Amino acid sequence: MERDRRETFGSRFGLVATMIGVAVGLGNVWRFPYMVGEFGGAPFVAFYVLAVVLIGVPALMAEWTLGRHTRRGPVGAFESAGLPFGRALGWVFFVGVTAATGYYSNALGWVLYHALAGLLAGIGVEIDAAAILPPDEGFSLRSFLLQCACTGVVLLTCAAVLRRGLRGGIEKASRLIVPALLAGLVILIARSLTLPGAGEGLRWYLGAFDPGALTPPVMLGALGQAIFSLSLGGTFMVVYGSYLNRNDPLRGNAVFTAGGDLCAGLLAGLVIFPAVFAFGLEPASGPGLLFVTLPEVFGQIPAGAVFGTLFFLALFGGAYLSDVAALEVLVAGVTDNTGIPRSRAVTLTTVVVFAFALPPMINMNVFTPWDLTFGSGFQTLGALLSVVAVGWALDRSEVLRQLAAGENGPRGRRVPTLWLYYWLRFVIPAAILAVGAWWLLRDVLGVTIGASST
Repeated sequence: MERDRRETFGSRFGLVATMIGVAVGLGNVWRFPYMVGEFGGAPFVAFYVLAVVLIGVPALMAEWTLGRHTRRGPVGAFESAGLPFGRALGWVFFVGVTAATGYYSNALGWVLYHALAGLLAGIGVEIDAAAILPPDEGFSLRSFLLQCACTGVVLLTCAAVLRRGLRGGIEKASRLIVPALLAGLVILIARSLTLPGAGEGLRWYLGAFDPGALTPPVMLGALGQAIFSLSLGGTFMVVYGSYLNRNDPLRGNAVFTAGGDLCAGLLAGLVIFPAVFAFGLEPASGPGLLFVTLPEVFGQIPAGAVFGTLFFLALFGGAYLSDVAALEVLVAGVTDNTGIPRSRAVTLTTVVVFAFALPPMINMNVFTPWDLTFGSGFQTLGALLSVVAVGWALDRSEVLRQLAAGENGPRGRRVPTLWLYYWLRFVIPAAILAVGAWWLLRDVLGVTIGASST
């Protein structure tokens, strides 16, 4: 009965907007474009779309199943599902999310500062937006103080939303921000596609598909991006799954969420690559594509300050909702497992996350390993364990009931649901294990496996 009193979403639109807001963040508008650039354009994009449909959507349904069945976040969900050492694993992921939210909030502060620089440039006041970025090595007091200020603003605004709860805070903010994000991207696409020479970038991004370029590293990179961009990892989507109504259809909502997530990433690419090619810049410039290459583009087009500001505001909006979701994982962990009321839990988690944000501010030699460990590493492991918990620990009849909830079609739907169950049990864990092994070899051990692109 206690679990049934948990707050749930107030509307289908609010539910889908919130889930899209969780998924659409820096992973789509920052990470997706630079991964496309690094892995050669259209072949990566094509396999990424396939990976979202075949792996991302079912894995998303699994995490929602885990959350809705247990009515808990990761601290409690793994244990309630019957996964060995589930409670200990839940607390490990709680710590991992805390550390990840720290560096993510910090990166979101960079976006906020770039948007501010664009606004000031529009009224003739020039500031160096790159001044907020951590140095590659050593220590910059100016950068550190700017990061502290912007990260503090980000966390305080997130806390203001979280204090209002699910319907009055998170759902309401998502209903406003997600449509504005998509509208902003459409405006930016119109400007990017009308630049002289933009057609070459469009062909490279979506049209120049060479089957021979679809190498194993390209496919694994696309699969990893699908997991990353949908915010899978046994944390965000498990918590938000715990807020689903008992009869909310998982299948339809997962398709809508994945579709919105795909649209955001693909639209971001339509903003970036035609403009990058129009000015003869390098699409494979890695993580610096957003904060180094794009400011060069905006600096060379008419009214560039306006479009640059719009871009970074749109990016901030999408990434902000992911940050809210990350903090909600922590708030839910505190309120579910202690007697601390929600308002105090929000304050406590905000302060702790700010403390965890300080080390990555020092330089990139700290930030990058922090990202690899608490972002890519923990997220891949969490995604694997959540699917294993649903496919191997939960009772099969309960999983089938959860997957079929809200589906009012004929009895023949049971057969696809059974196939989906076995897909979750065998295929998706194997796919996530492959991504984890690739990440470990490539990003941690530095092993080169074939060519990433042609």
